[in-house]
Amino acid sequence: MLYSGAGPGGPGACADSWITGPKTMSMPTPIQDRSRRRGWRGLWRSRDGGALIEFAFAAPLLVVSVAAVIEFGMIMFMNSLMEGAIREASRFGITGYAPSGVSREQEIANMILEGAVGLVKPADITISTLVYSNFSSIGQPEPFVDGNGNGSFDPGETYNDINGNGQWDADMGASGVGGPGDVVVYTATVDWSLVTRLLDPVFGDTGKMTLKASTVVRNEPYNVPAGP
Repeated sequence: MLYSGAGPGGPGACADSWITGPKTMSMPTPIQDRSRRRGWRGLWRSRDGGALIEFAFAAPLLVVSVAAVIEFGMIMFMNSLMEGAIREASRFGITGYAPSGVSREQEIANMILEGAVGLVKPADITISTLVYSNFSSIGQPEPFVDGNGNGSFDPGETYNDINGNGQWDADMGASGVGGPGDVVVYTATVDWSLVTRLLDPVFGDTGKMTLKASTVVRNEPYNVPAGP
């Protein structure tokens, strides 16, 4: 039943206000539709925040590049320090001089560690010295009789124990700093810890890189008495 006259809305309210039913949505007008399209195009063309997005793409490459410059700079610096330290130690070693209470080997090791200016822990550096009778013997194997002709040393074959350690060696160099006139190879090997860990995929998960410096010298004839 429909009622006319004053309704809940007060005098003059339409009788339709008593009728409830599904609400209908009005379609956007052409003006509203054009405004909406202009809004999307404006959002697409807007450059607000563009610098931040570009930096987000460039930042990882920038950080890795800076880390690489730092790492390779420190590696070159450390390698230069070790080369200088090994040269200074070898110059001392050729003289045959040994300070009171310290062996030549220990003094040479101390000089190399001092040359690293505290950037390397003693546990991370290995120092070796091999002695040869002449330059042509460096890195050569001890002579042996190749009984089966296979070109390599086999257990039981006769060999000349040049370095006197009781076994055949692929390198005939003897440990020590040598005597007068001997040829000595000085080698320092460093397990260098990377400053950052960003380049671990390049150098390995240990975060360390092996650096090596070496030099070859002939000892002075320091025990030869002076002539009259």
